[in-house]
Amino acid sequence: MNVRSFQLSDYQPLTALLEEVLSEECYGLTMEAFARQLSWDSELVLVAVEQTEIVGMIIGTIDQNKGYYYRIAVSPHHRSKGVGKSLISGLRQRFQQRGVSKILIAADEHNEPVLPLYEAMGYATTDFFRSFQKLSIVAG
Repeated sequence: MNVRSFQLSDYQPLTALLEEVLSEECYGLTMEAFARQLSWDSELVLVAVEQTEIVGMIIGTIDQNKGYYYRIAVSPHHRSKGVGKSLISGLRQRFQQRGVSKILIAADEHNEPVLPLYEAMGYATTDFFRSFQKLSIVAG
């Protein structure tokens, strides 16, 4: 598996993955934030590729010198294979290279099911940012 930055050719398979794994409401919110983040800094949108198939993605953003994991999605056929952990690690490296002051997880009702994954990677409940609506990629 390879984790890399988003490329324009990823758009269709990535939106298909998001439609498959996210609820309709979450998909709409995520696509708005995804578009904003791509226009601002596409290096913080990572995809996981297995051979030629996109099997996961993560959207990150930097807001007021803090790094945020906004949304993660992994194909149901590739869960429990380390895809999510690889995406989180890859984005953490980007945040560290940028010298952010803190890394937080945007915690909303759509992210609740994946919070244990972040905890398993060493993040604490104090790292969960519940006022995520104030993030620039969400607020616009």
